[in-house]
Amino acid sequence: MLDWIEHRRSDGEHVGWMVPAGDKFHLVDLLGRQRTDSPLDWSDSEEAFERLGIGYLADRYTLRLADGVERPVRIAEVSTLGIVVVADDFGSASAVGANPEKFQLPFPAPEELRSAK
Repeated sequence: MLDWIEHRRSDGEHVGWMVPAGDKFHLVDLLGRQRTDSPLDWSDSEEAFERLGIGYLADRYTLRLADGVERPVRIAEVSTLGIVVVADDFGSASAVGANPEKFQLPFPAPEELRSAK
């Protein structure tokens, strides 16, 4: 991560990193996942980040636990120090007063965390 270049939107919101690949860049999102198959030049990288945004962080995800059980989850916190997801059984994560089960994940997000889309 030492050579990752932080990318921010014009409003200052951090949206990911540009990782050098020769004279071009791969995009890495806030979950630490590479978002480009082929490297892009600087301006195309910026445009791709604008299209990507951060809305994917609000999506529902599925977390496969060590015993093979899959749990619906939502992302609660994300940083390079780790990712916290909360159980979202039947939409309970957003219920007022809910105290959903939390799961600590490493950064970058492991394969066990998948989009529910």
